[in-house]
Amino acid sequence: MTTSGFVASHAKDAQFERGLRSFFEYRDLGIKHATDGRVVAHVIRSAAGSAFSSQPHLHKTTFQMVYVLKGWIEFEYEGQGRVRLEAGSCVHQPPGIRHRELGHSDDIEMLEIALPAGFATEEVESVQTPG
Repeated sequence: MTTSGFVASHAKDAQFERGLRSFFEYRDLGIKHATDGRVVAHVIRSAAGSAFSSQPHLHKTTFQMVYVLKGWIEFEYEGQGRVRLEAGSCVHQPPGIRHRELGHSDDIEMLEIALPAGFATEEVESVQTPG
């Protein structure tokens, strides 16, 4: 039996920091360190007082999912169009799917899990939607 890589993250110790998007704060759940960079898991919430702005982009991942814990968020996805996620909603974003955020509630809180932990984000010109 091994305990290598074991991690526990508790809400009482939570620290949120600015990250990829300036209008969000991210709470690292310790999974990146525990998996030697293979997986990242964090809670994302709206950053008070920050202006929202979203450009079309894609992430160079092998896996990415978002689960909404609180509030709502709306995306535009390549080939899918507008998708609104509310508390309890989950989305799998296939590797390289072009998307952009259209908006979110002030109380948005999401769990995001992605592989690899150090994935790149690339801005693109547009999101191709049906119709």
